Amino acid sequence: MKGRGCWETASVRSFCSSGCLNKLKKDDSGDDEDGTASPADKSELHDTIKKLSLKLDDLSTCNELVAKHGVALQRSLSELDGLRIPCESGEKLKAVNERATLFRITSNAMINACRDFLELAETHSRKWQRALQYEQEQRVHLEETIEQLAKQHNSLERAFRSAPGRAANPTKSFSEGSLLTTKGEDSEEDEDTEYFDAMEDSTSFITVITEPKEDRKAENRTTGSVEWTSDNVLDSTSLVPQGPPKVKRRVRIPDKPSYSLNLWSIMKNCIGRELSKIPMPVNFNEPLSMLQRLTEDLEYHHLLDKAVHCTSSVEQMCLVAAFSVSSYSTTVHRIAKPFNPMLGETFELDRLDDMGLRSLCEQVSHHPPSAAHYVFSKHGWSLWQEITISSKFRGKYLSIMPLGAIHLEFQASGNHYVWRKSTSTVHNIIVGKLWIDQTGDVEIVNHKTKDRCQLKFLPYSYFSKEVARKVTGVVSDSQGKAHYVLSGSWDEQMECAKIVQSSPSSPSLDGKQKTVYQTLPAKLMWKKYPLPDNAENMYYFSELALTLNEHEEGVAPTDSRLRPDQRLMEKGHWDEANMEKQRLEEKQRVNRRRRLEACSRGCGAEEAEKEAEVYVPLWFEKRLDPVTGETACVYKGGYWEAKEKQDWHMCPNIF
Repeated sequence: MKGRGCWETASVRSFCSSGCLNKLKKDDSGDDEDGTASPADKSELHDTIKKLSLKLDDLSTCNELVAKHGVALQRSLSELDGLRIPCESGEKLKAVNERATLFRITSNAMINACRDFLELAETHSRKWQRALQYEQEQRVHLEETIEQLAKQHNSLERAFRSAPGRAANPTKSFSEGSLLTTKGEDSEEDEDTEYFDAMEDSTSFITVITEPKEDRKAENRTTGSVEWTSDNVLDSTSLVPQGPPKVKRRVRIPDKPSYSLNLWSIMKNCIGRELSKIPMPVNFNEPLSMLQRLTEDLEYHHLLDKAVHCTSSVEQMCLVAAFSVSSYSTTVHRIAKPFNPMLGETFELDRLDDMGLRSLCEQVSHHPPSAAHYVFSKHGWSLWQEITISSKFRGKYLSIMPLGAIHLEFQASGNHYVWRKSTSTVHNIIVGKLWIDQTGDVEIVNHKTKDRCQLKFLPYSYFSKEVARKVTGVVSDSQGKAHYVLSGSWDEQMECAKIVQSSPSSPSLDGKQKTVYQTLPAKLMWKKYPLPDNAENMYYFSELALTLNEHEEGVAPTDSRLRPDQRLMEKGHWDEANMEKQRLEEKQRVNRRRRLEACSRGCGAEEAEKEAEVYVPLWFEKRLDPVTGETACVYKGGYWEAKEKQDWHMCPNIF
């Protein structure tokens, strides 16, 4: 019996010192049903499960022995209590009985712990078995996918070698606008998904990069003498404005607090509804308003400052296209929703000293949400737009469609550019990691010269060999002749390459024909600024975004910087921000009811409803746009004069 007791003790100590119990306790925090977690190596799993099985057998034996001997000891002590013994022996017997009681309590605790451990070990054993099975299935699926890709690769190589129009010089560099895919390749998406159709209509051109000397001769033969020198305006030098800022701006904000929230409990009642009409807690927001996000598009304003000096309209178009793409660079990590501005809310950016521009935004409509924006630059350009955000939650993803035209005019040349924004899509709303993509075609038109730039934002595809977030484009003159090829990604950089010769390619198997552009080496036009240190804890704000909500004296009382719920959220007081947000929204509803009552006195109910929705902006007015033929809000003046006088008596009390 003594030998067996030593074996039992040694077994328990061996098990405890093995660390298996601690390992299981650490794993217990995971989801028991998470079959998609990355499993460990197969051999290691088998070895671990085998060891655990042996230890479980030892522990089960110890459990039985402790229970058996505990019952026997308690029975023996009960028998001793019934015997007649002297008083001194009775005292000792009482002490032994108390110690036995303590031993029984301790043994029961150990038995309960053993039972819990057994249940835990059995549970994790099943989980690891499922993980191992999942890993085996994934490996088989991956092997089949690789085999299929290898067959497709060989097929493409054979088709390329047998193509009659294949170039004779293999040293030249070829790059297609994007990867061609067959229709129905993204069959996993249901019919409601409308953002992957562009893969069927890939950019229909191929670029051939040649040596500058060789191409200059070819260019002279086809288009006459056109310079492409290092001092060209499109050169990559001076991409970043030089000189320190005259006003010291803040470089950080309080770190984002960690709050848990059940997303599905809120989103399940929102499917198909307009996002602006859904009451959202600030947990889904970032501490900036939509007006400030609109102003953030000016971060790379120096591209337009450079475009002022272009003597060629097609070169200027390249820089304008790069500027239009750069406005999406801050969105790659910014999946949080900006605050919906209150009706009549404004935001100014008075940065004539360091950025050379003044910007003003005003929320001119609440349903649908619409913001008017005007920018004046002392370098010789102005930009204006009225953007209406249409957004839908579709269960798996959130689609954001900015509606409205963007106008850009250069005073010296009179060149007037107009374009519209692409569609933004936020994926994995319910399950998985959120990520954002930009898709669709954007056409930029110079209404003075009729030059055009066709940009294509290619949707992300897991199986594509192209770089992620790719953008391609072609700049053409009024006659339709292509002058530049644009390429890059909307989150990193844009390049342009001058076209010196173009020719049609041989028809493909499906009868489609691409245009082959012979170009000079590409030049960098725009490159994204690096994010500030600790940006992941500051909502991934850029350097400009960090300064947008910085407190400034002299702004209008309707300025977004003075919005209390947004300020509380920035400071990390999210509970107080949620209460303040509800107060502001209720105040806005009360103001609307008052307008409705005032309108209903002189007209019918339906007319009053329409009249109540009509808000007269303070700094903008509705005009017919002669270029687009649409009615839009344009700046009517007066804001900067009012700021100089500090006369804000006309501003509504919205906060």
